[in-house]
Amino acid sequence: MRRSRKQQIAISEAELVGMTNDLEDAHHETLPSMRESLVEWSDSNEDIRTGITRLVSTASSRRAFLFGGGAVLGGVALAGSGLGNGLAAAATRSGLAVPAAVPGQKLTGDLAVVALAASLENLAVATYQAGIDAATKGSLGEVPPAVVTFAQTAQSQHKDHAAAWNGVLTGAGKKAVSGVDLTVKKSVDKAFAQVKDVPGLAMLALDLENSAAATYLSAIGVVKSPAGIKTAATIQPVEMQHAAILNFVLGEYPVPDAFAKTTGARSVKDKVG
Repeated sequence: MRRSRKQQIAISEAELVGMTNDLEDAHHETLPSMRESLVEWSDSNEDIRTGITRLVSTASSRRAFLFGGGAVLGGVALAGSGLGNGLAAAATRSGLAVPAAVPGQKLTGDLAVVALAASLENLAVATYQAGIDAATKGSLGEVPPAVVTFAQTAQSQHKDHAAAWNGVLTGAGKKAVSGVDLTVKKSVDKAFAQVKDVPGLAMLALDLENSAAATYLSAIGVVKSPAGIKTAATIQPVEMQHAAILNFVLGEYPVPDAFAKTTGARSVKDKVG
């Protein structure tokens, strides 16, 4: 039996529109700070400019977590979701090349973390595009317009974040990362194939947002450059706001933890393509 529009999301469309507007306002408030951090990073850190930074010590638990083996996405198994293999095509429509390998580019230290962050942002852009495509084609049943607007807004913000990280790479004389985190993409593809409705897509997006937020939190304890730390700290709350809205859509009202967690953070050992 097909879900009704009201059954697709646990909050009203008006509530979702209001949250999306607040999200956009918050994003634009962070952009000046993020841009200032990037300029500061490029201008003041010779290691970043020349790409000579070394891998940071993995002595602390946070650092070991980021640079260690791959963590489970979002701390949980990805929710099953029935769209087939449209992620690569969606990535092309969203302006990404998947995969788009950077042959011969070996990055270490801060730059390795930057490339990881860019690849996660690119994956989010592609995944949201695939969801938007599915919604407009009717593959998810009747989709409230507010859901598509939220997806487009979140996707646009992920594009801004990817561009910011790639600005660090190109400023250091490296190639921008136009592909995605291929390690995570394997799980996303598997989950995406089972998506049949808005809640299923929201669960998938939530896992991605949680993973990105955790990775940024870990990066704060790993990156050497103060400006780099500031950049990660500026972007991380936006990812958490994405996750909070998705929780509301699912009817799982978010109760903030006393401390943010790094559970689900991705590793620089992930394959970036």
